[in-house]
Amino acid sequence: VESLLEIETLTLCHLKLAVNSRAEMEIGRYHWMYPGSKNHQYRPVPTLGDRASLLSSPGCFECCIKCLGGVPYASLVATILCFSGVALFCGCGHVALAGTVAILEQHFSTNTSDHALLSEVIQLMQYVIYGIASFFFLYGIILLAEGFYTTSAVKELHGEFKTTACGRCISGMFVFLTYVLGVAWLGVFGFSAVPVFMFYNIWSTCEVIKSPQTNGTAGVEQICVDIRQYGIIPWNAFPGRICGSALENICNTNEFYMSYHLFIVACAGAGATVIALIHFLMILSSNWAYLKDASKMQAYQDIKAKEEQELQDIQSRSKEQLNSYT
Repeated sequence: VESLLEIETLTLCHLKLAVNSRAEMEIGRYHWMYPGSKNHQYRPVPTLGDRASLLSSPGCFECCIKCLGGVPYASLVATILCFSGVALFCGCGHVALAGTVAILEQHFSTNTSDHALLSEVIQLMQYVIYGIASFFFLYGIILLAEGFYTTSAVKELHGEFKTTACGRCISGMFVFLTYVLGVAWLGVFGFSAVPVFMFYNIWSTCEVIKSPQTNGTAGVEQICVDIRQYGIIPWNAFPGRICGSALENICNTNEFYMSYHLFIVACAGAGATVIALIHFLMILSSNWAYLKDASKMQAYQDIKAKEEQELQDIQSRSKEQLNSYT
């Protein structure tokens, strides 16, 4: 009986050593893949000098360095770029649309009924701009907060954290939503290039009129711009077409100059927003993969702890049986 108990005890010891070695290999592989995920229990024991230094409270510089180490700089850069792009697009686009309506009413469409529909559409677009600015202000803050709570820097500061299926689902939802918004902003970027193209055509025609070769000829009044061909006002709009010196006077007005350059800045802001959303998409995909691996490691550690507890229970029972026989 004693020999059987000894064999059983040796078998349990070998089994425990195998489980512990396998667990240590898995933890070492995980820490090699993710250097920032090491726990505090693997740190070396401090010496007497280190203990004396730990007793002293950290200074302001150490606290600042610790706080700066927990900032997700990639998410912060993407948030600043997103805010800047949306602000440029919304602010410059709103003012440029108002200037465009003024140019149309004063020079290309003197009858109010001809551009009534266009005025309503532009007014609706201005209200949409207000909603876009508000939405992206909140969405950028949410994505920045999500970056704070899913980076390894926060894990280093606050220790090991527990991931849940709900948290991983929310992270995946942000990935999908950011992808949809990125595709939508590609369309907005293309749409914002249309007024830039129109104003550039008018401006280039004015430059042709101002050139010395054209001024010396009698065909200046034959150089015209027909705004009706762009489809923004109907073909029966009056006058709809401006030629010669009248067109040159339009290009010299403040409304044309400001609207043209504001549309260029708005188009650049839309492009910056697209870049920011692509940046956010890469960050969110990386964070989602990190949470997925962390959840697997968490499940493995739970299984390992359960197996160790079972082995300890078996060992304790074996020792009790051995003591009862002796």
